[in-house]
Amino acid sequence: MKIDITIKHRSIQNLLLSVCCMLFSLVGYGQVYSSIDSTAIKIGAELFYKIQVKTDSTTLVVFSEEQTFQPLEMINSYAIDTTKKEGYYQLTKTYGLTQFDSGVYTIPKQKIIIGDKVFFTDSLQVQVNTVIVDTTKQKLFDIKPLIAVEKHRSGIWGTLALILLILSLVGGVLYWFIWRKKPLTEAEKIAALPPYERAKLALEKLDEERYFENEEVKTYYSDLTLILRQYLDEKVYEQSLESTTDELVTRLKTLEAANQITLSKDTIRNIETILKRADLVKFAKSKPDFQLAKLDKSTIELEIDHVKDGLPEPTEEELLKDLEYREALARQQKRKRIKQIVAIVVGVLLITLTALVIRSGFTKVKDTVLRNPSKLLLEKTPWVTSEYGAPGITLSTPEVLERQTVELPEEMKGKVQMIAFAYAGIDKPIDVVVNSSKFAAKPDENGEEKEVPIDVLKVAEGVLDTFEEKGTKNITTRNEQFITPNGQEGVKTFGTAEFLIEDKLIKGEYIILGFSTPNLLQQVILTWKEEDVYADQMIERILNSIELIKLTEDEK
Repeated sequence: MKIDITIKHRSIQNLLLSVCCMLFSLVGYGQVYSSIDSTAIKIGAELFYKIQVKTDSTTLVVFSEEQTFQPLEMINSYAIDTTKKEGYYQLTKTYGLTQFDSGVYTIPKQKIIIGDKVFFTDSLQVQVNTVIVDTTKQKLFDIKPLIAVEKHRSGIWGTLALILLILSLVGGVLYWFIWRKKPLTEAEKIAALPPYERAKLALEKLDEERYFENEEVKTYYSDLTLILRQYLDEKVYEQSLESTTDELVTRLKTLEAANQITLSKDTIRNIETILKRADLVKFAKSKPDFQLAKLDKSTIELEIDHVKDGLPEPTEEELLKDLEYREALARQQKRKRIKQIVAIVVGVLLITLTALVIRSGFTKVKDTVLRNPSKLLLEKTPWVTSEYGAPGITLSTPEVLERQTVELPEEMKGKVQMIAFAYAGIDKPIDVVVNSSKFAAKPDENGEEKEVPIDVLKVAEGVLDTFEEKGTKNITTRNEQFITPNGQEGVKTFGTAEFLIEDKLIKGEYIILGFSTPNLLQQVILTWKEEDVYADQMIERILNSIELIKLTEDEK
């Protein structure tokens, strides 16, 4: 029996898209329509959302491929359907949407780019209905009571925590009385920065999306060019703020010709272009689009870098005025004091570690300090005790087992029902898999249903065959009876093997527990690395916690 278990992780992306607040009237060559195939769906069902565009054969049409349908989720993006009509083409783009919570949702307007214009669809409303459950047929159970769990704390962790607390207090006292300076306000910190860092910081904080959302294009370009002019005023030409665009550009060309600054023609031309565009925005009410504004910001950032690179080397007096240079001098004066403090802290830490090694042993201290994953998992509190499957297998694990999606071969569909849960992964110290398989009864010669016997040992051999197919080598096998704490009997197949992990053979151990009744197979599969004492303790604890729900005659 070969069954592929695929673990699927669902991730929901939350993307905030900025939309230019401009309305374009629809003209003859570009008309946009949107529709949905239903105004009401069930939870998880697929809703087909269509966008139709009428255009000519020479116009480029761009549909969104992003998750722009929030609060609905796009699960499919189908190919564009093109239909030739009389005198125009009709493009139809279909999306598959869904939602996993009931309620009334509004599909937001979608942006479509036709040529050099932007169009928006109408928003649409859809009802997501819950799935009705017949409680007269579905069994209901009481909520399980809370179980008191004893917390097991490692003594070494308490000691380390106390040491770290003492060191923290010592460090805090030293910082407060020796190193601490009155913190500067945000405005003081910015004012103390050199002109270049101050300009770059101002550009980082310049949020073009916010300006365009509020239709403040003029304010945006005023702030953008002010950053550039302030930098040029401080580093290149001290009358840059009050100069007109032509005066400033002429001055830059003059300085470049006199070899007082090294600027390329492209740099001067880019600065002139953006300054003149800003003048058009401020005085002629021009409205560049969002992408051009974003490009202008990037160009300003680049040209400020070019201006900085073209400046002559600073003099000693200029270096003394630089905040970073002065901070470097201050740090150099503090290094001696810091070295003394560090030496004291390291000495205390070495003495403490030596005492811990003498008390608890080197291996335990090493695993605690280096945060051995197996040790952390073993000492995790509380462990999770839960029932998996129906009928259930109860066991305790460090982490809750996640339900898996089981894909059965076509020939087995309708004949086998499987529910699987797992805690597994390359980065996990142990792998735990629990599955329950229910087989459909077979009719006998008289047409009556008969029970299907299950050979647990053959099923275990199938699991080992799967191990081999995945590259596992040198498998040793032993079988013995296994009895759960509540008296259920099963078969335990166990041994050692070399598992293929990331192209390397790692020595490990495995246990396959099988329990069967007519038409029902329940398995617990455990694998872990060899010579991992903490994993050994976890496996033993899991085995001692396994219990099977005893079936009544009606449930079999």
